[in-house]
Amino acid sequence: MAAAAGADVSALGQIVPSKTKPPTVCVFCGASPGTSPAHLAAARELAHTFHKHGIRLVYGGGTVGVMGEIAKTLVSLAGPDAVHGVIPEALLQYERSNREDGLGEEKVQKLIDEDVYGRFTVVKDMHTRKQMMAREVIESGPGGGFVALSGGYGTLEELMEVVTWNQLGIHERGVVLYNVEGYWDGILKWVN
Repeated sequence: MAAAAGADVSALGQIVPSKTKPPTVCVFCGASPGTSPAHLAAARELAHTFHKHGIRLVYGGGTVGVMGEIAKTLVSLAGPDAVHGVIPEALLQYERSNREDGLGEEKVQKLIDEDVYGRFTVVKDMHTRKQMMAREVIESGPGGGFVALSGGYGTLEELMEVVTWNQLGIHERGVVLYNVEGYWDGILKWVN
């Protein structure tokens, strides 16, 4: 089975998880702060939990909203090597428009401060992003998986794709909904 733009997810099912690498958790979440301060607080709480248990984070690479909050919190606790952001080229424009220092079209390396948000990789599209994030989780040690914090359509799409990949046997990692203030109640009701 191949995804659009040449992202071959069938290869993900052939990856053997490591028994020696630290666990990596992919967090899907929004570039908005959410409708309540509880959403940003949940991102910080999750980062503290990751730090306490030596869990690495792979996420969508944004520096604002819930995405930015979990990344910068974990980096402040565990250093830049604990976080890997994977951002599609198309979303760099969003990052540029949310910068207060007016970087405009300057080099990408100056756009996302790795000392604040961790290391990052720019990829060509969303499909490549999802495949790269999933590969990091699957190749990681025991305890790796996927978590969805609050977000929008992109978060929901990423969540449903990894659930589907799990059903198809492409991966066997856990998928968790972090249900802040009932954010995921509708989805949970639908699933049940």
